[in-house]
Amino acid sequence: MTVDFRVSEKESQAIQSALDQNKMHYEILIHDLQQEIEKQFDVKEDIPGRHSYAKYNNWEKIVAWTEKMMDKHPEMVSRIKIGSTVEDNPLYVLKIGKKKGRRKAIFMDCGIHAREWVSPAFCQWFVYQATKTYRRNKIMTKLLDRMNFYILPVFNVDGYIWSWTKNRMWRKNRSKNQNSKCIGTDLNRNFNASWDSIPNTNDPCADNYRGSAPESEKETKAVTDFIRSHLNEIKAYITFHSYSQMLLFPYGYTSKLPPNHEDLAKVAKIGTDVLSTRYETHYIYGPIESTIYPTSGSSLDWAYDLGIKHTFAFELRDKGKFGFLLPESRIKPTCRETMLAVKFISKYILKHTP
Repeated sequence: MTVDFRVSEKESQAIQSALDQNKMHYEILIHDLQQEIEKQFDVKEDIPGRHSYAKYNNWEKIVAWTEKMMDKHPEMVSRIKIGSTVEDNPLYVLKIGKKKGRRKAIFMDCGIHAREWVSPAFCQWFVYQATKTYRRNKIMTKLLDRMNFYILPVFNVDGYIWSWTKNRMWRKNRSKNQNSKCIGTDLNRNFNASWDSIPNTNDPCADNYRGSAPESEKETKAVTDFIRSHLNEIKAYITFHSYSQMLLFPYGYTSKLPPNHEDLAKVAKIGTDVLSTRYETHYIYGPIESTIYPTSGSSLDWAYDLGIKHTFAFELRDKGKFGFLLPESRIKPTCRETMLAVKFISKYILKHTP
């Protein structure tokens, strides 16, 4: 398989020599990482003070935006504080839909990994489009008349802030680890789904550190508690990552296929087909383990094992040319095409789940 990795300037010569000696084919995707970091912000502010869906927004702007959405659409949007982070930032879920009555719901989260900025951009886009096109777009109107959406725009708030202020390539949260100077747990290895079954996730200094126990992290606990308490209504769980252009479903911790594998594969196939109709963006789909790599303790597998039988993870654009540093000019096209797939999955859930 193809592997992308990052090396310091100091080590680059030695690594290139090693690859050459072993006759391994490679190409340099990004020659100067810092340069690409600076080139990310390539979209000018439309109107100062107005929330921009074509730009990356820092945490302060996202919080202000959640308030604005509630004020603007009080009949449609409510904000629920489901917990707080290690650094005491609030974890907000936006509930989109009509207030009254029990109905099917879909839970969506973005930004579980701090550096994957296009992911929170999609959650903002989804809320904006859902509220803006209600009563104008047939599919969206039908969905919101009959379902609720619970949207967590930024799962890993502390890590997200850190990726804006200190280290653009940061992935984990910001919790302290006992007996280690290294900070942070990979929240997507911290769920109680075959936790710690994949080797090499027990080093606190590693990017994919699983944490000291399942749900050891405040962020994970807040999300699992919320989902468990709404289990009778949540019919699908969708999580947004970047990058790779994949639509994934369980399992990550085993090569065994889930009982409704054919159903998940069918939804994923049509979802990726629908997504490609807008800009011909090519996505592949399949179980996490064989499509991307084995993982343990992922939110996707946990939600599935809990009983939510339609769980999907999007790995958004691109395939590595920009990687985590997707320029702002690509945000809108990414969101537009992803929206088509999400609407299709939502329609399917509405029609085919009990």
